Amino acid sequence: MTDSGMGSASGAYGRGGGGGRSGRAVAVTAAGVLATAVLAAGCGPLDPEADAQRQPPVRATTAPPAPSPTDDGKGAAEPAATAPPASPSAPPPSTEPVTAPPPTPSSPAPTPSTAPPAPQILMRTGSEGAQVRELQARLRQIGHFGRNPTGYYGTVTADAVRSFQAKRGTGATGSTDAVTWRKLLAMTRTPTADELDPPTERPVAKPDKRCLTGRVLCISKKSRTLAWMIDGRVVSAMDVRFGSEYTPTREGEFPVYWKSRDHVSTLYDTPMPYALFFSGGQAVHYSADFAANGYGGASHGCVNVRDKKKVAALFDQVKNGDKVVIYW
Repeated sequence: MTDSGMGSASGAYGRGGGGGRSGRAVAVTAAGVLATAVLAAGCGPLDPEADAQRQPPVRATTAPPAPSPTDDGKGAAEPAATAPPASPSAPPPSTEPVTAPPPTPSSPAPTPSTAPPAPQILMRTGSEGAQVRELQARLRQIGHFGRNPTGYYGTVTADAVRSFQAKRGTGATGSTDAVTWRKLLAMTRTPTADELDPPTERPVAKPDKRCLTGRVLCISKKSRTLAWMIDGRVVSAMDVRFGSEYTPTREGEFPVYWKSRDHVSTLYDTPMPYALFFSGGQAVHYSADFAANGYGGASHGCVNVRDKKKVAALFDQVKNGDKVVIYW
Protein backbone atom coordinates (compact mmCIF):
# COMPACT_ATOMS: atom_id res chain seq x y z
CA MET A 1 0.00 0.00 0.00
CA THR A 2 2.62 2.29 1.09
CA ASP A 3 4.56 1.62 -1.89
CA SER A 4 1.54 2.18 -3.99
CA GLY A 5 0.63 5.26 -2.01
CA MET A 6 4.04 6.66 -2.33
CA GLY A 7 3.98 5.92 -5.90
CA SER A 8 0.77 7.73 -6.24
CA ALA A 9 2.12 10.58 -4.28
CA SER A 10 5.20 10.66 -6.45
CA GLY A 11 3.04 10.39 -9.39
CA ALA A 12 0.97 13.19 -8.11
CA TYR A 13 4.05 15.19 -7.37
CA GLY A 14 5.40 14.39 -10.66
CA ARG A 15 2.22 15.58 -12.25
CA GLY A 16 2.22 18.42 -9.94
CA GLY A 17 5.79 19.10 -10.80
CA GLY A 18 4.92 18.58 -14.32
CA GLY A 19 2.05 20.87 -13.81
CA GLY A 20 4.40 23.36 -12.16
CA ARG A 21 6.74 23.37 -15.06
CA SER A 22 3.80 23.66 -17.34
CA GLY A 23 2.43 26.51 -15.28
CA ARG A 24 5.77 28.23 -15.33
CA ALA A 25 5.94 27.78 -19.06
CA VAL A 26 2.50 29.23 -19.37
CA ALA A 27 3.54 32.09 -17.15
CA VAL A 28 6.69 32.70 -19.15
CA THR A 29 4.74 32.53 -22.32
CA ALA A 30 2.18 34.95 -20.94
CA ALA A 31 4.95 37.24 -19.77
CA GLY A 32 6.52 37.13 -23.25
CA VAL A 33 3.22 37.99 -24.85
CA LEU A 34 2.77 40.83 -22.41
CA ALA A 35 6.28 42.14 -23.07
CA THR A 36 5.69 41.94 -26.79
CA ALA A 37 2.50 43.89 -26.35
CA VAL A 38 4.33 46.51 -24.28
CA LEU A 39 7.10 46.83 -26.90
CA ALA A 40 4.56 47.10 -29.64
CA ALA A 41 2.86 49.88 -27.71
CA GLY A 42 6.18 51.77 -27.61
CA CYS A 43 6.16 52.14 -31.50
CA GLY A 44 2.57 53.30 -31.54
CA PRO A 45 -0.80 51.72 -31.44
CA LEU A 46 -1.69 49.21 -34.03
CA ASP A 47 -5.10 50.77 -34.58
CA PRO A 48 -4.77 53.42 -37.30
CA GLU A 49 -7.91 55.24 -36.23
CA ALA A 50 -6.77 55.43 -32.62
CA ASP A 51 -3.35 56.60 -33.82
CA ALA A 52 -4.94 59.28 -35.87
CA GLN A 53 -6.86 60.49 -32.85
CA ARG A 54 -3.70 60.72 -30.80
CA GLN A 55 -1.68 62.75 -33.49
CA PRO A 56 -1.30 66.48 -32.78
CA PRO A 57 -3.09 68.84 -35.19
CA VAL A 58 -1.09 69.73 -38.29
CA ARG A 59 0.21 73.33 -38.25
CA ALA A 60 0.46 75.35 -41.46
CA THR A 61 4.16 75.39 -42.04
CA THR A 62 6.43 74.46 -44.87
CA ALA A 63 9.06 72.92 -42.61
CA PRO A 64 8.72 69.14 -42.09
CA PRO A 65 8.06 67.91 -38.49
CA ALA A 66 11.04 66.79 -36.49
CA PRO A 67 11.51 63.01 -36.55
CA SER A 68 10.49 61.13 -33.42
CA PRO A 69 13.11 58.80 -31.91
CA THR A 70 12.66 55.08 -32.14
CA ASP A 71 13.55 52.39 -29.67
CA ASP A 72 16.92 51.89 -31.31
CA GLY A 73 17.89 55.58 -30.92
CA LYS A 74 17.92 56.29 -34.70
CA GLY A 75 15.92 59.09 -36.24
CA ALA A 76 13.03 58.24 -38.45
CA ALA A 77 13.45 58.81 -42.21
CA GLU A 78 12.67 62.40 -43.30
CA PRO A 79 9.52 62.73 -45.31
CA ALA A 80 9.94 63.65 -49.00
CA ALA A 81 9.97 67.39 -49.58
CA THR A 82 6.92 68.79 -51.23
CA ALA A 83 7.05 71.66 -53.77
CA PRO A 84 5.79 74.97 -52.35
CA PRO A 85 2.56 76.25 -53.76
CA ALA A 86 2.89 78.64 -56.74
CA SER A 87 2.96 82.32 -55.92
CA PRO A 88 -0.45 83.88 -56.48
CA SER A 89 1.22 86.95 -58.04
CA ALA A 90 3.03 85.04 -60.81
CA PRO A 91 1.11 85.22 -64.10
CA PRO A 92 0.06 81.94 -65.61
CA PRO A 93 2.16 80.69 -68.48
CA SER A 94 1.02 82.01 -71.84
CA THR A 95 -0.59 79.51 -74.13
CA GLU A 96 -0.42 81.80 -77.20
CA PRO A 97 2.09 80.79 -79.90
CA VAL A 98 5.31 82.81 -79.91
CA THR A 99 5.71 84.76 -83.14
CA ALA A 100 9.25 85.67 -84.25
CA PRO A 101 9.76 89.39 -85.12
CA PRO A 102 9.83 90.09 -88.84
CA PRO A 103 13.36 90.27 -90.28
CA THR A 104 14.80 93.75 -90.64
CA PRO A 105 14.86 94.62 -94.35
CA SER A 106 18.42 95.00 -95.56
CA SER A 107 19.49 97.86 -97.80
CA PRO A 108 19.26 96.89 -101.46
CA ALA A 109 22.54 96.35 -103.21
CA PRO A 110 23.58 99.42 -105.24
CA THR A 111 22.68 99.13 -108.86
CA PRO A 112 25.76 99.43 -111.05
CA SER A 113 25.77 102.55 -113.17
CA THR A 114 24.90 101.97 -116.79
CA ALA A 115 26.05 105.43 -117.92
CA PRO A 116 28.88 105.27 -120.44
CA PRO A 117 32.24 106.61 -119.23
CA ALA A 118 33.06 110.19 -120.08
CA PRO A 119 35.22 110.51 -123.20
CA GLN A 120 38.90 111.20 -122.67
CA ILE A 121 39.92 114.87 -122.77
CA LEU A 122 42.75 115.39 -125.27
CA MET A 123 43.12 119.19 -125.16
CA ARG A 124 41.67 121.95 -123.03
CA THR A 125 42.26 125.60 -122.10
CA GLY A 126 45.94 126.01 -121.27
CA SER A 127 47.16 123.22 -123.56
CA GLU A 128 49.76 124.07 -126.17
CA GLY A 129 51.82 122.34 -128.82
CA ALA A 130 51.65 120.84 -132.31
CA GLN A 131 48.32 119.09 -131.75
CA VAL A 132 46.68 122.37 -130.70
CA ARG A 133 48.06 123.99 -133.85
CA GLU A 134 46.55 121.18 -135.95
CA LEU A 135 43.21 121.54 -134.12
CA GLN A 136 43.15 125.25 -134.93
CA ALA A 137 44.06 124.65 -138.60
CA ARG A 138 41.32 122.05 -139.01
CA LEU A 139 38.73 124.27 -137.31
CA ARG A 140 39.75 127.09 -139.66
CA GLN A 141 39.17 124.84 -142.70
CA ILE A 142 35.47 124.55 -141.82
CA GLY A 143 34.95 128.13 -140.65
CA HIS A 144 35.07 127.78 -136.86
CA PHE A 145 38.46 129.46 -136.24
CA GLY A 146 38.98 132.87 -137.82
CA ARG A 147 42.71 133.36 -137.39
CA ASN A 148 46.03 131.64 -137.97
CA PRO A 149 47.07 128.79 -135.68
CA THR A 150 49.14 129.79 -132.66
CA GLY A 151 49.59 126.44 -130.93
CA TYR A 152 48.03 127.79 -127.73
CA TYR A 153 44.59 126.67 -126.47
CA GLY A 154 43.00 129.86 -125.12
CA THR A 155 39.49 131.27 -124.90
CA VAL A 156 39.33 131.91 -128.66
CA THR A 157 40.12 128.25 -129.40
CA ALA A 158 37.71 127.07 -126.68
CA ASP A 159 34.92 129.16 -128.23
CA ALA A 160 35.69 127.70 -131.65
CA VAL A 161 35.57 124.14 -130.29
CA ARG A 162 32.33 124.90 -128.44
CA SER A 163 30.79 126.21 -131.66
CA PHE A 164 31.82 123.05 -133.52
CA GLN A 165 30.43 120.79 -130.76
CA ALA A 166 27.08 122.61 -130.61
CA LYS A 167 26.61 122.31 -134.36
CA ARG A 168 27.41 118.59 -134.30
CA GLY A 169 25.04 117.83 -131.41
CA THR A 170 27.67 116.89 -128.84
CA GLY A 171 28.24 118.38 -125.41
CA ALA A 172 29.42 121.96 -125.95
CA THR A 173 32.15 121.96 -123.28
CA GLY A 174 34.85 123.85 -125.18
CA SER A 175 37.34 121.08 -124.36
CA THR A 176 38.45 118.74 -127.12
CA ASP A 177 37.62 115.17 -126.12
CA ALA A 178 38.18 112.00 -128.12
CA VAL A 179 34.67 112.11 -129.66
CA THR A 180 35.06 115.72 -130.82
CA TRP A 181 38.52 115.02 -132.24
CA ARG A 182 37.29 112.01 -134.25
CA LYS A 183 34.40 114.03 -135.71
CA LEU A 184 36.76 116.84 -136.68
CA LEU A 185 39.24 114.45 -138.32
CA ALA A 186 36.41 112.90 -140.36
CA MET A 187 35.28 116.30 -141.66
CA THR A 188 38.65 117.86 -142.50
CA ARG A 189 41.88 117.07 -144.33
CA THR A 190 45.45 117.05 -143.07
CA PRO A 191 46.60 120.70 -142.85
CA THR A 192 49.48 121.84 -145.08
CA ALA A 193 52.66 123.35 -143.69
CA ASP A 194 51.46 126.87 -144.59
CA GLU A 195 48.13 126.22 -142.85
CA LEU A 196 49.89 125.03 -139.74
CA ASP A 197 52.57 127.71 -139.69
CA PRO A 198 51.50 130.70 -141.83
CA PRO A 199 53.85 133.66 -142.03
CA THR A 200 51.38 135.88 -140.16
CA GLU A 201 47.70 136.43 -139.75
CA ARG A 202 48.01 139.99 -140.97
CA PRO A 203 49.80 141.24 -144.06
CA VAL A 204 53.21 142.69 -143.28
CA ALA A 205 53.31 146.45 -143.64
CA LYS A 206 55.72 148.23 -145.94
CA PRO A 207 58.90 148.45 -143.86
CA ASP A 208 60.21 151.73 -142.52
CA LYS A 209 63.39 152.85 -144.30
CA ARG A 210 65.34 152.30 -141.05
CA CYS A 211 64.52 148.58 -141.41
CA LEU A 212 66.23 148.16 -144.78
CA THR A 213 69.79 147.83 -143.49
CA GLY A 214 71.31 145.61 -140.87
CA ARG A 215 69.59 143.24 -138.43
CA VAL A 216 66.28 144.81 -137.44
CA LEU A 217 63.10 143.96 -135.55
CA CYS A 218 60.77 146.03 -137.75
CA ILE A 219 57.49 146.61 -135.83
CA SER A 220 54.46 148.38 -137.34
CA LYS A 221 51.73 149.64 -135.02
CA LYS A 222 49.45 150.19 -137.99
CA SER A 223 49.52 146.58 -139.31
CA ARG A 224 50.28 145.15 -135.84
CA THR A 225 53.05 142.97 -137.24
CA LEU A 226 56.68 142.28 -136.47
CA ALA A 227 59.09 141.44 -139.32
CA TRP A 228 62.51 140.07 -138.48
CA MET A 229 64.68 141.48 -141.31
CA ILE A 230 68.31 141.09 -142.25
CA ASP A 231 69.60 143.58 -144.85
CA GLY A 232 66.09 144.34 -146.13
CA ARG A 233 64.96 140.67 -146.38
CA VAL A 234 62.08 139.35 -144.26
CA VAL A 235 63.26 136.23 -142.40
CA SER A 236 60.08 135.72 -140.36
CA ALA A 237 56.94 137.63 -139.47
CA MET A 238 54.44 137.43 -136.60
CA ASP A 239 51.40 139.16 -135.10
CA VAL A 240 51.97 141.54 -132.18
CA ARG A 241 49.97 143.76 -129.85
CA PHE A 242 50.99 146.80 -127.83
CA GLY A 243 50.32 148.65 -124.58
CA SER A 244 47.09 150.47 -123.83
CA GLU A 245 46.67 154.24 -123.90
CA TYR A 246 47.63 154.26 -120.21
CA THR A 247 50.78 152.20 -120.72
CA PRO A 248 51.77 152.93 -124.34
CA THR A 249 54.59 151.22 -126.19
CA ARG A 250 57.35 153.65 -127.02
CA GLU A 251 58.05 154.50 -130.64
CA GLY A 252 61.46 155.03 -132.18
CA GLU A 253 64.74 153.19 -132.74
CA PHE A 254 66.30 151.20 -129.90
CA PRO A 255 69.01 148.55 -129.46
CA VAL A 256 68.38 145.13 -127.88
CA TYR A 257 70.34 145.41 -124.61
CA TRP A 258 69.26 142.28 -122.67
CA LYS A 259 67.88 138.83 -123.43
CA SER A 260 66.03 136.80 -120.76
CA ARG A 261 64.61 133.44 -121.82
CA ASP A 262 62.45 132.69 -118.75
CA HIS A 263 61.85 136.18 -117.48
CA VAL A 264 59.14 137.03 -114.92
CA SER A 265 58.07 140.64 -114.42
CA THR A 266 59.11 141.95 -111.01
CA LEU A 267 56.55 144.75 -111.33
CA TYR A 268 53.49 142.72 -112.36
CA ASP A 269 54.65 139.22 -111.35
CA THR A 270 53.71 137.80 -114.77
CA PRO A 271 55.75 135.51 -117.04
CA MET A 272 57.58 137.14 -119.98
CA PRO A 273 59.21 134.21 -121.82
CA TYR A 274 61.79 134.92 -124.55
CA ALA A 275 62.10 138.57 -123.55
CA LEU A 276 64.21 140.89 -125.75
CA PHE A 277 64.52 144.18 -123.79
CA PHE A 278 64.95 147.34 -125.84
CA SER A 279 63.79 150.34 -123.71
CA GLY A 280 63.78 150.28 -119.93
CA GLY A 281 61.29 147.61 -118.88
CA GLN A 282 59.73 147.27 -122.34
CA ALA A 283 60.55 144.16 -124.34
CA VAL A 284 59.43 141.93 -127.18
CA HIS A 285 58.21 138.65 -125.58
CA TYR A 286 55.71 135.79 -125.78
CA SER A 287 52.30 136.42 -124.16
CA ALA A 288 50.01 133.54 -123.18
CA ASP A 289 47.20 136.06 -122.66
CA PHE A 290 47.58 137.35 -126.22
CA ALA A 291 47.57 133.77 -127.51
CA ALA A 292 44.40 133.04 -125.56
CA ASN A 293 42.41 136.25 -125.89
CA GLY A 294 43.75 137.93 -129.00
CA TYR A 295 43.37 141.68 -129.31
CA GLY A 296 40.77 141.82 -126.56
CA GLY A 297 43.52 142.84 -124.13
CA ALA A 298 46.69 144.90 -124.10
CA SER A 299 50.19 144.84 -122.64
CA HIS A 300 51.78 147.14 -120.07
CA GLY A 301 53.95 148.66 -122.80
CA CYS A 302 55.72 145.57 -124.13
CA VAL A 303 55.39 144.15 -127.64
CA ASN A 304 53.46 140.89 -127.17
CA VAL A 305 53.84 137.94 -129.56
CA ARG A 306 51.22 135.16 -129.50
CA ASP A 307 53.06 132.55 -131.57
CA LYS A 308 55.33 130.85 -129.05
CA LYS A 309 57.20 128.78 -131.63
CA LYS A 310 58.07 131.80 -133.74
CA VAL A 311 59.17 134.04 -130.87
CA ALA A 312 61.31 131.21 -129.47
CA ALA A 313 63.12 130.96 -132.84
CA LEU A 314 63.44 134.75 -132.95
CA PHE A 315 64.98 134.78 -129.46
CA ASP A 316 67.69 132.37 -130.60
CA GLN A 317 68.57 134.47 -133.67
CA VAL A 318 68.55 138.01 -132.26
CA LYS A 319 71.72 139.31 -130.62
CA ASN A 320 72.36 142.10 -128.18
CA GLY A 321 72.88 145.29 -130.19
CA ASP A 322 70.42 144.43 -132.98
CA LYS A 323 68.01 147.26 -133.81
CA VAL A 324 64.34 147.57 -132.82
CA VAL A 325 62.33 150.03 -134.95
CA ILE A 326 58.74 150.84 -133.84
CA TYR A 327 56.68 153.08 -136.07
CA TRP A 328 53.19 153.78 -137.47
